[in-house]
Amino acid sequence: MENTLYDQHVVDAVARARACSPFLAMLLEREPRLATALAQGELPPLAAVLEDEPAMPVSRRLRLERRRLALRVAIGDLAGRDDLTAVTHALSDFADRALDTAIAAAITERTPDATPQGFAAIALGKQGSRELNYSSDIDPIFLFDPATLPRRPREAPEEAAVRIGKRVVEILQARDGDGYVVRVDLRLRPSPEVTPIALSVDAAISYYESLALPWERAAFIRARAAAGDIVLGAHFLDAVKPFVWRRALDFGAIGEIRGISRRIRDHYAQGQAFGPGFDLKRGRGGIREVEFFTQIHQLIHGGRDSALRVPDTCAALAALAAAGWVDTEEAAALVRAYTLFRTIEHRVQMIDDRQTHQLPGGAALDGVARLHGVSDGAALLDLLRPHVVATAASYDALDPDDSDALSFDRDHLSAQLGTAGFGEGEVAAQRIEQWRSGTYPALRSPAARAALEAVLPGLVVALGKAPDPQGAIIRLDRMLARLSSAVNFFRLLEARPALARLLGLILSHAVTLAEELARRPELFDGLIDATALDPVGDVTALAVEMAGGADYQARLDHVRRVVGEKRFALGTQIVAGAADPLTVSAGYARVAEAAIGILAKATIAEFAAAHGRVPGSELVILALGRMGGGALTHASDLDLVYLFTGDHLAESDGPKPLGAVLYYNRLAQRVSAALSVPTALGPLYEIDTRLRPSGTQGPLSVSLDGFARYQRESAWAWEHMALTRARPVFGSVVARTAVTEVIDGVLRGDRPIRDVIADATAMRAEMATHKPPLGPLDAKLLPGGLVDLEFAVHMVQLSNGVGLDPDLRVAIAALIAAGRAPAAMLAAHDFLTRLLVTLRLVAPDAQPPRPATQDLVARALGLDEWRSVVASLETTRQEVATWLAHVEGVEP
Repeated sequence: MENTLYDQHVVDAVARARACSPFLAMLLEREPRLATALAQGELPPLAAVLEDEPAMPVSRRLRLERRRLALRVAIGDLAGRDDLTAVTHALSDFADRALDTAIAAAITERTPDATPQGFAAIALGKQGSRELNYSSDIDPIFLFDPATLPRRPREAPEEAAVRIGKRVVEILQARDGDGYVVRVDLRLRPSPEVTPIALSVDAAISYYESLALPWERAAFIRARAAAGDIVLGAHFLDAVKPFVWRRALDFGAIGEIRGISRRIRDHYAQGQAFGPGFDLKRGRGGIREVEFFTQIHQLIHGGRDSALRVPDTCAALAALAAAGWVDTEEAAALVRAYTLFRTIEHRVQMIDDRQTHQLPGGAALDGVARLHGVSDGAALLDLLRPHVVATAASYDALDPDDSDALSFDRDHLSAQLGTAGFGEGEVAAQRIEQWRSGTYPALRSPAARAALEAVLPGLVVALGKAPDPQGAIIRLDRMLARLSSAVNFFRLLEARPALARLLGLILSHAVTLAEELARRPELFDGLIDATALDPVGDVTALAVEMAGGADYQARLDHVRRVVGEKRFALGTQIVAGAADPLTVSAGYARVAEAAIGILAKATIAEFAAAHGRVPGSELVILALGRMGGGALTHASDLDLVYLFTGDHLAESDGPKPLGAVLYYNRLAQRVSAALSVPTALGPLYEIDTRLRPSGTQGPLSVSLDGFARYQRESAWAWEHMALTRARPVFGSVVARTAVTEVIDGVLRGDRPIRDVIADATAMRAEMATHKPPLGPLDAKLLPGGLVDLEFAVHMVQLSNGVGLDPDLRVAIAALIAAGRAPAAMLAAHDFLTRLLVTLRLVAPDAQPPRPATQDLVARALGLDEWRSVVASLETTRQEVATWLAHVEGVEP
């Protein structure tokens, strides 16, 4: 009968194995049943060669299983039936199974009646990522739980754990005539020279939280609970996750990885040169450099993007490429190289089952080549060479040399700085000498000075190309003077050189952002995200980002962290010319609305724990002013009014009940505090509640019925003008709808009869007297500025009941469409708003900025030069003033 399972590739692989691999030839002799199937072209499933023989001692059973697995995997690999992933997964899964079996046996031998628990193996390295090679050892960390670990009477948990660990190692790596199961290396545990081979889980967590070395973070990228008490192992990995994946990254870990790579190149110098003797793992352009390249990028970005926390090297490269952190072609080339290197590494190890990574020379290299299926050693080297060269180039690009280091000689340093763009260079040289001398506390430690020297060449180049190099370095100096530590800031710039250009722009132009950066240098971390210069998401997406924190205080800090990063990134978008200031203005408002929602919910939950909730009632937050209109600047405060629905005579149902009025007034105070009080991460927003009914004389929170009655019966014209920008930003859909209906009714006429034009005109005159413009560029308060435009719009809205939208731009467009406003007012609004939003960052005093910044302002406004900005401001002011005068002269 014809053999339908026959595969000629399997037959050829068996022939090459007999001819070129003494180890595989021996296995073919010692496993006749499997050898017969393979010789007939059949490749049995992996499960068939791992059948249990329960009557046999555990150690011998595992050794025989490993022998059959080694033969089956090798032939499947050589025949091309199993790709690299299938091979490494099969080897890794067997190692997991063997380790788990050994742990259970070690515990059962000592305590036969106990359930094997309380002892876990954390797989690191290639076992952790399921990438074990053909003759690999494993690198587990043994952990135990003193409360659940089975032990003998009067035996300390620590003693029992060590004895179990020793027995596990003995079962796995003891050799006899059947070979061994797997080699075990326990040196990746914390401080292996002084610690026992098994650690209590709490001691291990404490170590990684406080004492671990930077390289250990990279090791834990591939960590996995592999055997034993999996629940215990998973608990440990969850606990140390913040150690591995950090939002504010310690770039010292990246420097440590690079340092390891350089030391490997030095230590294994003989294996660095490509050719016979090349070390496939440690050689320049080899396996380790693909892995380090991948892990460096994971450490930089994985703290913010959980999709990058992938242990498998090839899958991690694909994820990095998909996220835009690594060029797609470069990632694909590294995957191809890694696959080939690992495949040839397997061929080398198949020869004699030796844990070697080095290409042999002479006839032995020819044998490896023929085992792989190519003619000779020269052909194998030709196959490998382009991949080694490309990998080395990719990795070297992460670690440039220091040939551009700055001189310590004053004259030479000044000349270098002058060439870089700092004029004579003397002022910049003085600043750098101050930094090097440790004048500032942040620069006094050896680590800080080393980080400074590492980043200085690239930083000088970037600042030298900035629009105002001297101003940039002076502002950087002021910033460094205020920092408590500069190490991580420098390492971030070193690891991400493109950010130095952004820093140069910020320091040259944006005094507001520079001051924020001096207070919170970690804000700069947010710019490493690929989306940092994209528009921020909608309110729902932003709220998801802001949701977090184990307790109330942690939630306050988390929101402040996210808001700080988003606002800083939005400001940077304007400085970098990456976004329209109108888009940025709307983004600021969405960020604020998301923060209001998250913090109001958190505060309500915290408050309700003590006071319960008022049945049939809820808090509603009404935004007015620029927040109501959805268009903030970087410096805007939030105009808020707190309302509550339901019966004002009701009472809360908690342990400490309060009447509804007192309940919501205290709750409103708490919400305002959550939005404004500084924490360790600084303040959030200034909150202005003076637009509430009766202003500062009235309660902080009023019932919706009371609010409606006040607006319909008592409110002044200016309060109704403010109401035109009102928008509910917190509360249920039903409650928001109810508030919106009240506001809409009031604006459409359900209010006292007032002389809106006369009242508004008088109010604008009083405002001009008590709140004059800051300077000649105050787009808000100058005659004909935004305030005048707003007054004109609100007078027309209230007088005619048209254009009633809180978004000022939408309202103006509606007034124009209704013939109630000149067509030029839409362009006036856009120009004045862009100018205001931009100047809040680069010239908050409303004075003319330096020439370089004048060019930035012109670009932000879509104009060709500064003179056009000044001319457009004058023309726009005249147009707005003309319309305002026209509105004031019209009878309501």
